[in-house]
Amino acid sequence: MTFPSAALAAFAQEILERSGVPSGKANLVAVSLTASNLRGVDSHGLQLLPYYLDQIRAGNIRVDSNGRVLSESGACLLFDGERAFGQHVAATCSDHAVRLCREHGLGMAVARESNHYGAAAYWTQRIADAGCIGITACNASSLVAPWQGKDRRLGTNPISVALPGPRRWLLDMATTTVAMNKIVNASLSGRETIPAGWAMDAEGDPTTSTAVAMKGLLMPLGGYKGSGLAMMVEILCAVLSGGAMSTEVGGVYNRSQPMRTSQMFLAIDPTRFLPMEDLGARMTRLVEMIKSSAPAQGYDEVLVAGDPEWRIEEQRRRGGIPLSDGAWKALREAAEALNVPLPAQAG
Repeated sequence: MTFPSAALAAFAQEILERSGVPSGKANLVAVSLTASNLRGVDSHGLQLLPYYLDQIRAGNIRVDSNGRVLSESGACLLFDGERAFGQHVAATCSDHAVRLCREHGLGMAVARESNHYGAAAYWTQRIADAGCIGITACNASSLVAPWQGKDRRLGTNPISVALPGPRRWLLDMATTTVAMNKIVNASLSGRETIPAGWAMDAEGDPTTSTAVAMKGLLMPLGGYKGSGLAMMVEILCAVLSGGAMSTEVGGVYNRSQPMRTSQMFLAIDPTRFLPMEDLGARMTRLVEMIKSSAPAQGYDEVLVAGDPEWRIEEQRRRGGIPLSDGAWKALREAAEALNVPLPAQAG
């Protein structure tokens, strides 16, 4: 099933609005999720929408909440999300970070009591669109054992960095080998196996079974290094914000408790260091230096962060966004329950 991006975004917005979400927030959530599908990051796209609806019905996402600023001191801001949509908290805090950055050269906002905010890259791109270097990180539900452990204590705890400029260098990574949503996507797509190195079973032994991985543990990125990065994110987000940490955090697939995610947004004004045109020229040169490496056996070229997603976005803007059977089934059922018309498929 393949759909034009605009049709999918409008479809998702109407589902949210009929679920009681105010129009502006519904648009923000719908557009941000669709943007992930456009970039080929389907794990953080519209497949999440039915789970968001579950969280709304459970009272874990407060659709009318806007959050509030708790304190502002110089370039630093502390925000209480008050269990609002994670996308609303992220947009608000990204904009605060940019505002502080323009005044101080740097701006940092940390938020607590938020919810899942989709793909981290959407928010660093928002900051980069304002002419700043954007950095965000987020703690998440405990799905990962710490190095040398076998109990869930850390989340996928993603990190994203974006630079201003066209076809920017754009990093978006979990501190695990893959995000949990990729395994969920494999399950929704009916794939019985996942690549080696993605996950472990409940005892900490590696597995390639999708079903076992769904009940097991995610693989930390680079062993103890991934555990260290995940704890760094936990510190910058949850410790600094005074928010929920480690096992205190709920999850987008867990309706029994609020998610209570903490997030960090940092904006850096590059023109405090060099002119913007110099930044662009130096980044172009750096990328060319990296790509000048001869490809390793089995590869046609050297890629840098953002390359695959820009290419997929170009394709999907032309040909539409494909949805897996499982993701489309869940969206269709949500729409039918709310009497929302289904979108027309791509040409």
